[in-house]
Amino acid sequence: MVAGGAKAVLEVRKGVRVISGRFFQPGLNELVVGRHVVHTYTGFALGSTVQFGGGRWTVVGVFDAGGSAFDSELWCDANVLNQVYRRPQNIFQSVTVRLLSPQALPRFKDALTADPRLTVQVDREVDYYEKQSRVLTRLITVLGTLVALVMGIGAVFGALNTMYGAVAERSREIATMRAVGFGSGSVVVSFVVEALCIALVGGVLGCVAVLPLNGLTTGAMNWQTFSHLAFAFSVTPPLLLSGLLFALLMGLIGGVPPAIRAARQPIAVALREL
Repeated sequence: MVAGGAKAVLEVRKGVRVISGRFFQPGLNELVVGRHVVHTYTGFALGSTVQFGGGRWTVVGVFDAGGSAFDSELWCDANVLNQVYRRPQNIFQSVTVRLLSPQALPRFKDALTADPRLTVQVDREVDYYEKQSRVLTRLITVLGTLVALVMGIGAVFGALNTMYGAVAERSREIATMRAVGFGSGSVVVSFVVEALCIALVGGVLGCVAVLPLNGLTTGAMNWQTFSHLAFAFSVTPPLLLSGLLFALLMGLIGGVPPAIRAARQPIAVALREL
């Protein structure tokens, strides 16, 4: 719900731009929708007609808000929406104001809270949305961490199984290396490096596998506001680097015990098997 025309709205939200169609005209039953809405929900394509609140609305434009929460919103003339829902005019749940500088917020907040005619809560927009999405963010973080831990444990056991198998199959080779002068430390380092190489290959394959998810749009229910928030996955270089480091850590944990076992093999016993 937006009051005012395109110029007023886009002056407040400088990061928003219309990518197809046009902005709604004040006084008409017209909608502009975020780009995530078009990809996530059916019936909101440009030119579509939507019915809600007892009125019929036409989607006249699609806007891009740079991946922010606005990409999940529908915008229309607030006065028209109040008429459709038979709400009192000039009553709004929230008002967005663009100040000249961040330093102007305390003075602006003091002026509003000191006015006895108003009962308002003044927050920065970033802080407001952070509060609204706190429960959802915590839920996604906890579930993501649990999935990562379970997969990490599985990766460790996979590395252990692979490296113990390599030690069993190459016991003669290890004994020969020890007999010609290679120390226990060299054997440990060789097997740990091998485990890290295997983990690195797995990490690279995993990074390649998730690249198609970059930009994929999905949604989740925000249980604080009971609204459905659409968002897009963003696979960034720091995330890919974190994944590679996590894979190397799992390879290191899974490669050290077999490497120590290989270094402790009795040389004489292994050589008798030749």
